[in-house]
Amino acid sequence: MRDILDRIHDWTEPFAVATVVRTWKSSPRGPGASMAVNAMGEAVGSVSGGCVEGAVYEACQEVLESGRPQRVRYGVSDDDAFQVGLTCGGTIELLVQRIDPAAPEHLADLLAAVDAHRPTALATVAAAADEGLVGRHVLLVDDEARGGTGDARLDEAVVDAARGLLEHGRNQMVHLGSHGERRMDEVSVFVESFAPAPRMIVFGAIDFAAAVARMGSFLGYHVTVCDARPVFATRARFPEVDELIVQWPHDYLRSVEVDRRTVLCVLTHDPKFDIPLLVEALSGPAAYIGVMGSRRTHAQRNAELREHGITEEQLARLSSPIGLDLGAHTPEETAVSIAAEIVAQRWGGSGRRLSAVDTPIHREATAPVTAG
Repeated sequence: MRDILDRIHDWTEPFAVATVVRTWKSSPRGPGASMAVNAMGEAVGSVSGGCVEGAVYEACQEVLESGRPQRVRYGVSDDDAFQVGLTCGGTIELLVQRIDPAAPEHLADLLAAVDAHRPTALATVAAAADEGLVGRHVLLVDDEARGGTGDARLDEAVVDAARGLLEHGRNQMVHLGSHGERRMDEVSVFVESFAPAPRMIVFGAIDFAAAVARMGSFLGYHVTVCDARPVFATRARFPEVDELIVQWPHDYLRSVEVDRRTVLCVLTHDPKFDIPLLVEALSGPAAYIGVMGSRRTHAQRNAELREHGITEEQLARLSSPIGLDLGAHTPEETAVSIAAEIVAQRWGGSGRRLSAVDTPIHREATAPVTAG
């Protein structure tokens, strides 16, 4: 639901929201994608890129009128697939529920927490043998749980699963027993993570950095540009970045939190900046460390890093020369190649043309799991 929060922020009357909770095969939108419809008939968001929006709109109107949650599924196996199915060949399952902003359903708390960039997860019962549980919520904000299912043991298991998914910024269906038992499938709970945006830190205030920063913002990163040279690190040159830091790169990196979602792009191309910075970067958990430079520069850099005690295993984490082989020339083209490498690494893509491979077009970071 993150994708529509800013658009439903000011809705004061009840509305229905349809959220993708499970996908199979080549689905166009992943779990968490949402579409909302209010009493005036206004619709925001998308769950399929257009394939089934009309049918989902009707389901939202039904739920808005009845107040009863529904689970709906669309895919090529449906009898009416030609009319409302997913032309891409995938299947999506959605939970459609009525939301009343004036009722104690934690929407206001959710909006406030996300606006404040606080780690938040919303767990919603999507299916249960006891239909009275469907639609109930547990909201986790800063590790504090609010709301509940009415069963303390089930709530405890839901919160435990939500903590783990929030840590990785993932949306996922979790399966539990009716009293929270692990490795059972009596209750299905969909957990949406509203973790703060992952960080992209770009080192080196050069023309390529401006293009990479714009691409990072487009991909949803909180973008910081850092350079020790104040003449280059100016707002005039980088008006749109979230943060602009004038500091020695390794000192800055040492001062900030780097987690397993953080992306580091080292574009300084200067040993006096690069070596101490990379020694610091390779000691942390960053998801991606890309470094600009020729193959010759990369070989010389690796030799210096070995002298500083960096192991071969650590050196293998470097993406250098940075980016995929797109034949890029301009800063903008280079930014696309870097972004493509980051996306490919995140989802396990090959970086090859889709027409030349037979792997799934859309990948999941991990397969759905049972809590436990």
